[in-house]
Amino acid sequence: MTPESLRVIREEHASLAAMLQSLLQMIRRGPLHDGKDDTALYFDVLRAMLFYIDEFPEQHHHPKESDLLFPRVARAAPHTLAAIDQLERDHMQGETRVRALMHLLLAWELLGESRRQAFVDEATRYVDFYLEHMRLEETVVLPEAEKHLSAADWQALDAAFATNPDPLNPRLARDPQFDRLFTRIVMKAPAPVGLGDS
Repeated sequence: MTPESLRVIREEHASLAAMLQSLLQMIRRGPLHDGKDDTALYFDVLRAMLFYIDEFPEQHHHPKESDLLFPRVARAAPHTLAAIDQLERDHMQGETRVRALMHLLLAWELLGESRRQAFVDEATRYVDFYLEHMRLEETVVLPEAEKHLSAADWQALDAAFATNPDPLNPRLARDPQFDRLFTRIVMKAPAPVGLGDS
């Protein structure tokens, strides 16, 4: 039977991957859509998406991986150390990169088109970086965790990953403090994350 924490990690990865793909879809779409200017809504949704990435994966998901999952896997399966070192470097860069991306978005919004390409280029690099990060976790670390971790390890991980549930996971009851964020993203962003126009 798959441990609950592994299911949570994979669901959180799926939610984040969908968010990243929707971010790229929004960027490709641009603020002008179907002949109308949606600039205010457009930047509002992009800001909300980046805030979600900074608020949930960076502040809740990554620390649990770094503090609880990775050390256990490194002890139980030392051959994963190179991958874990790379993942830790990624975690150390993640918060800085998403905040730099927020700054680039704000520059585009406030200073105009001359700042658009810098945001687009960095957002594309960021999405590639993040998708590769999750691929490495899912193809190296999680399978080794499944093979080598003890029942006590899984019990500790399950308890930790049960806290701070992903506010965008439709399977879970929403945390009221995230209602506004949920509404902005899910009701206005395009599929696969939202219900808005693509």
